[in-house]
Amino acid sequence: MSLRVGCMSTDLGSMIEPDAAAEAGRMLQLPLRYIRFGPFQVDQQRQEVTKNGSRLKLQGKVYQILIALAEKQGEVVTREELRQRLWPAESHVNYDANVNTTVNKLRQALGDSSDKPLYIETVPRRGYCLLIPPEFADLPASTAVVAPRGASEAERNSIAKDSAAVRSDVWMTVGVIALILAGMLLGAGITRFWIAHFAQGVTLPWP
Repeated sequence: MSLRVGCMSTDLGSMIEPDAAAEAGRMLQLPLRYIRFGPFQVDQQRQEVTKNGSRLKLQGKVYQILIALAEKQGEVVTREELRQRLWPAESHVNYDANVNTTVNKLRQALGDSSDKPLYIETVPRRGYCLLIPPEFADLPASTAVVAPRGASEAERNSIAKDSAAVRSDVWMTVGVIALILAGMLLGAGITRFWIAHFAQGVTLPWP
Protein backbone atom coordinates (compact mmCIF):
# COMPACT_ATOMS: atom_id res chain seq x y z
CA MET A 1 0.00 0.00 0.00
CA SER A 2 1.33 3.40 -0.99
CA LEU A 3 0.64 6.11 1.59
CA ARG A 4 0.74 9.90 1.56
CA VAL A 5 0.61 12.34 4.45
CA GLY A 6 -3.08 12.93 4.96
CA CYS A 7 -4.12 11.24 1.71
CA MET A 8 -4.12 7.67 0.51
CA SER A 9 -3.19 7.09 -3.11
CA THR A 10 -4.46 3.49 -3.16
CA ASP A 11 -8.05 2.35 -3.43
CA LEU A 12 -8.71 0.37 -0.23
CA GLY A 13 -11.52 -1.50 -1.95
CA SER A 14 -8.95 -3.48 -3.95
CA MET A 15 -7.25 -4.70 -0.77
CA ILE A 16 -10.24 -6.46 0.82
CA GLU A 17 -12.55 -9.26 -0.13
CA PRO A 18 -15.23 -8.44 -2.77
CA ASP A 19 -18.10 -9.04 -0.36
CA ALA A 20 -16.52 -6.80 2.27
CA ALA A 21 -15.80 -4.12 -0.35
CA ALA A 22 -19.42 -4.22 -1.52
CA GLU A 23 -20.64 -3.95 2.06
CA ALA A 24 -18.30 -1.00 2.70
CA GLY A 25 -19.62 0.67 -0.45
CA ARG A 26 -23.21 0.28 0.73
CA MET A 27 -22.28 1.75 4.12
CA LEU A 28 -20.71 4.83 2.50
CA GLN A 29 -23.84 5.39 0.44
CA LEU A 30 -26.14 5.74 3.45
CA PRO A 31 -28.20 8.94 3.08
CA LEU A 32 -26.62 10.82 5.98
CA ARG A 33 -27.59 14.45 5.66
CA TYR A 34 -24.66 16.27 7.26
CA ILE A 35 -20.92 16.17 6.50
CA ARG A 36 -18.53 17.81 8.95
CA PHE A 37 -14.80 18.50 8.69
CA GLY A 38 -12.85 21.05 10.71
CA PRO A 39 -15.00 24.17 11.21
CA PHE A 40 -17.22 23.32 8.22
CA GLN A 41 -20.59 21.59 7.97
CA VAL A 42 -22.35 20.54 4.77
CA ASP A 43 -26.13 20.16 4.68
CA GLN A 44 -26.63 17.90 1.67
CA GLN A 45 -30.40 18.29 1.69
CA ARG A 46 -30.20 22.07 1.32
CA GLN A 47 -26.83 21.99 -0.45
CA GLU A 48 -25.50 24.54 2.03
CA VAL A 49 -22.03 24.86 3.54
CA THR A 50 -21.42 26.71 6.79
CA LYS A 51 -18.25 27.68 8.66
CA ASN A 52 -18.73 27.97 12.41
CA GLY A 53 -22.43 28.49 11.75
CA SER A 54 -21.99 31.20 9.09
CA ARG A 55 -23.19 30.27 5.60
CA LEU A 56 -20.68 30.29 2.74
CA LYS A 57 -21.50 31.20 -0.86
CA LEU A 58 -20.57 27.85 -2.30
CA GLN A 59 -22.78 26.47 -5.06
CA GLY A 60 -22.81 24.65 -8.38
CA LYS A 61 -19.67 22.86 -9.50
CA VAL A 62 -17.66 24.25 -6.57
CA TYR A 63 -20.08 22.52 -4.19
CA GLN A 64 -19.95 19.32 -6.24
CA ILE A 65 -16.16 19.14 -5.98
CA LEU A 66 -16.37 19.46 -2.19
CA ILE A 67 -18.89 16.60 -2.07
CA ALA A 68 -16.67 14.47 -4.34
CA LEU A 69 -13.69 15.02 -2.02
CA ALA A 70 -15.74 14.22 1.08
CA GLU A 71 -17.14 11.03 -0.44
CA LYS A 72 -13.65 9.63 -1.07
CA GLN A 73 -12.78 10.23 2.63
CA GLY A 74 -9.09 11.07 2.37
CA GLU A 75 -8.37 9.25 -0.87
CA VAL A 76 -7.28 10.95 -4.05
CA VAL A 77 -10.02 12.20 -6.37
CA THR A 78 -8.47 12.21 -9.81
CA ARG A 79 -8.90 15.03 -12.28
CA GLU A 80 -10.57 12.56 -14.65
CA GLU A 81 -13.14 11.69 -11.97
CA LEU A 82 -13.91 15.36 -11.52
CA ARG A 83 -14.22 15.83 -15.29
CA GLN A 84 -16.69 12.95 -15.59
CA ARG A 85 -18.69 14.21 -12.62
CA LEU A 86 -18.84 17.90 -13.53
CA TRP A 87 -18.74 17.88 -17.34
CA PRO A 88 -19.92 14.38 -18.37
CA ALA A 89 -21.37 15.26 -21.77
CA GLU A 90 -19.65 18.51 -22.73
CA SER A 91 -17.09 17.87 -25.44
CA HIS A 92 -16.04 21.48 -26.10
CA VAL A 93 -14.74 22.35 -22.65
CA ASN A 94 -11.17 22.99 -21.54
CA TYR A 95 -11.32 20.49 -18.70
CA ASP A 96 -7.89 21.22 -17.23
CA ALA A 97 -8.51 24.95 -16.98
CA ASN A 98 -12.04 24.46 -15.63
CA VAL A 99 -10.93 21.96 -12.99
CA ASN A 100 -8.13 24.30 -11.87
CA THR A 101 -10.49 27.29 -11.71
CA THR A 102 -13.20 25.41 -9.81
CA VAL A 103 -10.78 23.95 -7.25
CA ASN A 104 -9.26 27.40 -6.71
CA LYS A 105 -12.74 28.83 -6.09
CA LEU A 106 -13.37 26.10 -3.53
CA ARG A 107 -10.09 26.85 -1.78
CA GLN A 108 -10.92 30.57 -1.67
CA ALA A 109 -14.34 29.83 -0.18
CA LEU A 110 -12.78 27.63 2.52
CA GLY A 111 -9.96 30.10 3.23
CA ASP A 112 -7.37 27.58 2.01
CA SER A 113 -4.30 27.85 -0.22
CA SER A 114 -2.39 25.50 -2.50
CA ASP A 115 0.97 26.50 -1.01
CA LYS A 116 0.11 25.63 2.59
CA PRO A 117 -3.08 23.57 2.37
CA LEU A 118 -5.17 23.02 5.48
CA TYR A 119 -8.10 21.28 3.81
CA ILE A 120 -7.42 20.41 0.15
CA GLU A 121 -4.11 18.92 -0.97
CA THR A 122 -2.98 18.80 -4.59
CA VAL A 123 -1.53 15.40 -5.52
CA PRO A 124 0.83 16.14 -8.45
CA ARG A 125 -0.22 14.65 -11.80
CA ARG A 126 -3.17 12.91 -10.16
CA GLY A 127 -5.79 15.06 -8.48
CA TYR A 128 -6.86 16.28 -5.04
CA CYS A 129 -7.83 14.98 -1.63
CA LEU A 130 -9.43 16.25 1.56
CA LEU A 131 -6.84 16.42 4.35
CA ILE A 132 -9.31 16.32 7.26
CA PRO A 133 -11.33 13.08 7.57
CA PRO A 134 -15.01 14.04 7.25
CA GLU A 135 -17.72 12.92 9.66
CA PHE A 136 -21.19 11.94 8.45
CA ALA A 137 -24.25 12.43 10.67
CA ASP A 138 -28.04 12.61 10.63
CA LEU A 139 -28.14 15.60 12.99
CA PRO A 140 -26.41 18.97 12.68
CA ALA A 141 -23.51 19.86 14.94
CA SER A 142 -23.55 22.73 17.40
CA THR A 143 -22.02 26.04 16.37
CA ALA A 144 -18.72 25.27 18.11
CA VAL A 145 -15.68 26.86 16.49
CA VAL A 146 -12.95 24.34 15.63
CA ALA A 147 -9.37 25.15 14.61
CA PRO A 148 -8.14 23.13 11.62
CA ARG A 149 -5.16 20.83 11.94
CA GLY A 150 -1.93 22.70 11.26
CA ALA A 151 -3.37 26.12 12.04
CA SER A 152 -0.90 28.71 13.37
CA GLU A 153 -1.09 30.23 16.84
CA ALA A 154 -2.46 33.48 15.39
CA GLU A 155 -5.18 31.55 13.52
CA ARG A 156 -6.10 29.65 16.69
CA ASN A 157 -6.34 32.90 18.67
CA SER A 158 -8.55 34.40 15.97
CA ILE A 159 -10.78 31.33 15.99
CA ALA A 160 -11.01 31.45 19.78
CA LYS A 161 -12.19 35.09 19.54
CA ASP A 162 -14.78 34.01 16.96
CA SER A 163 -15.97 31.30 19.33
CA ALA A 164 -16.33 33.82 22.17
CA ALA A 165 -18.25 36.15 19.85
CA VAL A 166 -20.61 33.32 18.88
CA ARG A 167 -21.28 32.47 22.52
CA SER A 168 -21.81 36.16 23.35
CA ASP A 169 -24.34 36.52 20.53
CA VAL A 170 -26.20 33.43 21.73
CA TRP A 171 -26.45 34.69 25.30
CA MET A 172 -27.50 38.16 24.11
CA THR A 173 -30.29 36.59 22.07
CA VAL A 174 -31.40 34.51 25.05
CA GLY A 175 -31.40 37.62 27.25
CA VAL A 176 -33.53 39.61 24.80
CA ILE A 177 -36.03 36.74 24.53
CA ALA A 178 -36.19 36.50 28.34
CA LEU A 179 -36.88 40.25 28.64
CA ILE A 180 -39.65 40.03 26.04
CA LEU A 181 -41.28 37.11 27.83
CA ALA A 182 -41.01 38.89 31.20
CA GLY A 183 -42.66 41.98 29.70
CA MET A 184 -45.46 39.89 28.22
CA LEU A 185 -46.09 38.16 31.56
CA LEU A 186 -46.05 41.47 33.44
CA GLY A 187 -48.44 43.02 30.93
CA ALA A 188 -50.79 40.04 31.22
CA GLY A 189 -50.75 40.31 35.04
CA ILE A 190 -51.57 44.03 34.96
CA THR A 191 -54.36 43.40 32.47
CA ARG A 192 -55.91 40.71 34.71
CA PHE A 193 -55.64 43.06 37.72
CA TRP A 194 -57.51 45.89 35.98
CA ILE A 195 -60.16 43.57 34.56
CA ALA A 196 -60.77 42.02 37.99
CA HIS A 197 -61.18 45.39 39.73
CA PHE A 198 -63.36 46.99 37.07
CA ALA A 199 -65.51 43.83 36.91
CA GLN A 200 -66.17 44.22 40.67
CA GLY A 201 -67.08 47.88 40.23
CA VAL A 202 -64.07 49.13 42.18
CA THR A 203 -63.22 52.72 41.39
CA LEU A 204 -59.61 53.58 42.00
CA PRO A 205 -58.91 57.07 43.41
CA TRP A 206 -57.48 59.58 40.98
CA PRO A 207 -54.80 62.02 42.14
